[in-house]
Parts: sequence; structure tokens; C-alpha cells
Amino acid sequence: MKITSNLTSNKSKKKRLRKEIKFVIIHYTGMQSEIESIKRLKNPKYQVSCHYLINRKGKILRMVEDKYIAWHAGKSKWKKFVNLNKNSLGIELVNKGHQFGYQNFSNEQILSLIKLCKVLKKKYAIKKENFLGHSDISPLRKADPGEKFPWRRLSKHKLGVWYKDIGRIFKLDEKNKNMLFFKYLHELGYRYFSLNKRTSGDKRIIKSFQQHYVPDNVTGKLDQKTLKICHFLKHSFKIS
Repeated sequence: MKITSNLTSNKSKKKRLRKEIKFVIIHYTGMQSEIESIKRLKNPKYQVSCHYLINRKGKILRMVEDKYIAWHAGKSKWKKFVNLNKNSLGIELVNKGHQFGYQNFSNEQILSLIKLCKVLKKKYAIKKENFLGHSDISPLRKADPGEKFPWRRLSKHKLGVWYKDIGRIFKLDEKNKNMLFFKYLHELGYRYFSLNKRTSGDKRIIKSFQQHYVPDNVTGKLDQKTLKICHFLKHSFKIS
């Protein structure tokens, strides 16, 4: 696997410990071109960066060495972790994103991503459930990598988790579905919502979950399929 260095100064000065790296966060660049994306990631004015960028042809750029903190996650939460930059590696995939004409990710891009993630998983002993999207950890702010990202394909390589056999799950109680969904979601690791009351932000939370697990039906509405998937995930994986 070939990795070309194109380093940015947008990073922490202090090195971190290897054991502090617990997550891989996947993004899309959300800009009109690869050139513009790299310019921004290298410009001190914007204070954004990533560890790796993968272009449409599958070429991998290293922009920040793993031992330094890159500025990719921003305001974020997952389980007990707050502002995940310190504990994660950020990977940007070149894609125009929802604002400029959201594209399917190229096969070359995903093949390179899988190879890279396998190496990082082994090197830092990252749990499969800790391969996440930016929208998972910042659901009120971010939509990337979005519903076209192939999470199911990655899960076959034990990079991220997926579901199966949801048809066997009993029909879940409509009356208590909101309470159940957000309870399960919290146990999976999602944050930015209340367990006790529903708010206007809940639609964005549901949409974020659907972009990851129900990509063919991203409505922001809690239907039976979305609830069953959340139920399956909660009861299938050890919550730590």
C-alpha cells in the first residue's frame, strides 16, 4: 500500500501516546475539487486537517502523522469521549458532498480505504465498532460521509458494524418507540439528545443514524425498520 506524504502544519505540536488512538473517523471533503480540498487542509487560516486523504483514484495522502492530533472532528461526542480529535485518526475522502453535488464513492477509493483501515486497526488495536462517520459523532452539525458511503461493505472486513435478520425481531411497541430508540442509541454511543424529552434536534439525530444504517430511507422519521436496526445493534454488540 503506497502512501504519499503531503504534510500540513494544521496539527497539535505535542505528540500523543499510541494507546490514546481509539477511533477512526471517516469524512468526505465536501468541496468542489481535490485541489481546493488539499489547499484548505494545508491553510493555517482554516485550522482544519486530517491524517489521511484518499482521492477518487484511490491515491492515499498522509497529511498529519498519526502521532500528532489532526483537527478533523471538531465539537463531537461518542460514549464517554468528548471532542474526539485527541482519540482518533481522521480520513477524508474526496467527494463534493451534499452541498456541491454528492457523488458515489469510487471503487478505487473504497478499496484503498479498506486497506488503510485494516492497517490502522491492527496497528492501534482499534475495535471494529470504533470506525465511525463524522455524522455519528457530530450529528447536529455534520452529514458526512453520508448515505452513499458503503458501511455494509466495510463491515464485511470488520471495519464498523452492521445488522442482520431484523425481520425476526418482534414488532416493537409504537407507543414507546421514541423512548426505546433514544435509549438504545445512547447505549450504542450516540449523544446530543435528551433521554427524557424530545426536541427539535431529534429529527437530525434520527437522520444521522439512517444515513449510516438505513441509507435507502433517510427521512428523519422513526419507522419500524430504523427502530428494529437500532434494537438489533444494541442487543448484538458489547457496549463498553
